[in-house]
Amino acid sequence: MSRDFLDGHRPLIAILRGLEPERAAAVAHALVDAGISLIEVPLNSPNPLSSIEAIIAAVGDAALVGAGTVLDTGAVRSLAGIGARLVVAPNCNLPVIEAAVASGMIALPGVLTPTEMFAAVAAGAHGLKLFPAELVPPAGVKAVRAVLPPGLPLFMVGGISAANMAAYRAAGATGFGLGGTLFTPGKPLADIAADARGIVAAWDALT
Repeated sequence: MSRDFLDGHRPLIAILRGLEPERAAAVAHALVDAGISLIEVPLNSPNPLSSIEAIIAAVGDAALVGAGTVLDTGAVRSLAGIGARLVVAPNCNLPVIEAAVASGMIALPGVLTPTEMFAAVAAGAHGLKLFPAELVPPAGVKAVRAVLPPGLPLFMVGGISAANMAAYRAAGATGFGLGGTLFTPGKPLADIAADARGIVAAWDALT
């Protein structure tokens, strides 16, 4: 799996923390219909593997689906076993990155410092999740982008909304992870769809 995993996808990751398995397919369809086709269910959600399986069954042909908050290699094995393709972590855990790569999945570890960034790249990460983005202003993103490998996907995650995407994009961010601004447990499906369309429109206005 190379860094061209974004081909055909907007670089917008829907972070569905707290997703209920019984709503998983409907939420996934709403997101894909709105134009968001990178979907992660954090593993600290209720029955996350069930939700991920339901999403893969519903939109797996049109979306890259996997998990967030992946903290150990056992979780990577479980995800590989159900056909997940995306492994997102809040931290830079080298064995998790290596296990994901070995399993043919996309590894997006969480990083904050240049040391973590280059360690993740050396371990084979397909992209980086800069988290929490609130701690790194656009000027900081511009500085690290100047030394990172050209073309390496860099996702800003944490406190991202349509309002601050432009500044980070101008600084060199590749894309964004959207959590609470897009999804919260129990949020009506129509509101999820409307917010997803708004985020997609904000992204499309930048490209």
